[in-house]
Amino acid sequence: MGFPAAAIAVDITGAGATFPYPIYAKWAAAYRNSTGAGMNYQSIGSGGGIKQITARTVDFGASDAPLNAEQLDKVGLVQFPAIMGGVVPVYNLKGVRSGEIKLTGALLADIHLGKVKRWNDAALAKINPGVRLPDRAITVVHRSDGSGTSFLYTNYLSKVSAEWKSAVGEGTAVRWPTGVGGKGNEGVANYVSRIDGAIGYVEYAYAKQNKLSYALLQNRDGQMTMPNDQSFKEAGAKADWAKTPGMGVILTDQPGQKSWPITGASFILMHKVQAKPENGREVLKFFDWAFRNGGAMADELDYVPMPDPVVKLIRSAWTAQIKDSSGKAIY
Repeated sequence: MGFPAAAIAVDITGAGATFPYPIYAKWAAAYRNSTGAGMNYQSIGSGGGIKQITARTVDFGASDAPLNAEQLDKVGLVQFPAIMGGVVPVYNLKGVRSGEIKLTGALLADIHLGKVKRWNDAALAKINPGVRLPDRAITVVHRSDGSGTSFLYTNYLSKVSAEWKSAVGEGTAVRWPTGVGGKGNEGVANYVSRIDGAIGYVEYAYAKQNKLSYALLQNRDGQMTMPNDQSFKEAGAKADWAKTPGMGVILTDQPGQKSWPITGASFILMHKVQAKPENGREVLKFFDWAFRNGGAMADELDYVPMPDPVVKLIRSAWTAQIKDSSGKAIY
């Protein structure tokens, strides 16, 4: 299937996850240049995106925390992955360069639990021999809004620390044991860049854009791994998208020698029955264009485009599930 020739392009609106905002903004600019059609995306956090699509105030919502089959059915939504990327621990430590700090998942959890309070703590010194760790307080920076980035991060911490799982758990919003909150990936990046001794977490594109130092992280195979598009790709390599309802695969703590432990997909949410089918069709046109033309732009920002077999699954889901009020497929 595909799209019938349309007369005038309709501008579309989306809202949600800050994780994919850099690539959606880049795609939107290129799409406007290519087609003349606009895509306005509000980077307000996954929680806000779910609320706005549920209320039908936008044409699509975006969330890094996938909804399960029950949640999707309750509101009458379809979900598909649009892009993959990585969440990275970032720090600001005078005299310590990016990539010099190594962390394990358990140690990262202990820092966020408030158990490891200073940068020269024995546990940090043990896995960072040769790094001059200052006697400085650790300031934890976390998200203050409902966030899919937080979901991925806390989902990972729950997998690698039994204490974190029982005391805090996972979610788009959790009760953080310690630290200060910033709104959006932008807010966390801003705090970390301003506070000497800070540690936080952001999507990798934000770390690069803001020139933040990032830590290496030990993966499930015991390897200290760097965040980049190759380590994100390896994390998604064995995912079974077809068998997961709504293709809601969670890619944290995946096996693989080079796999980055906090990798995730970002998902698009749309109504199964489109009250404004012309807008719904334009949303699908935009993502169809992005799947065909947006790979190089994604690579530039160290996101990972969805693999071709997954894109084929996504297009099939569009045809089967997204319809106008008369029951006719809009794709």
